[in-house]
Amino acid sequence: MWWQIHCMSGGLAVTLGAFGAHSLKSRVKDIKLLDVWDTAVRYHFVHSLVGLLATLPSHPAFVAAMKHPGAQQMPIAKWATYFAFIGNVLFSGSLYGIVLTDVKKLGIITPFGGLCYIFAWICLAKGW
Repeated sequence: MWWQIHCMSGGLAVTLGAFGAHSLKSRVKDIKLLDVWDTAVRYHFVHSLVGLLATLPSHPAFVAAMKHPGAQQMPIAKWATYFAFIGNVLFSGSLYGIVLTDVKKLGIITPFGGLCYIFAWICLAKGW
């Protein structure tokens, strides 16, 4: 399930990146917000890949390719999938919200997403 979630998240990041590049310029009042959007997309995409990487050891295709029956994801690596996803919702989601609504107070959420990203990387390091 997490493989599909992170694949869809990566697709969403590409879609939002295209939206930002082609449609957002005429919709934002402050052109500097386009940089905020780019940051959100970049982190969203990278951490979708982190989530995928964390699920890889237990993915059936990986297990078959490695000819290692019974390979399993380490429990801590599972946390990397959760933290990467939650980080995308909180970090990138809050930045997307700031750009789309011009409500700067959403920025209070962003650091919590950043912490989730850090935890995802730590869990990935410990779980692989």
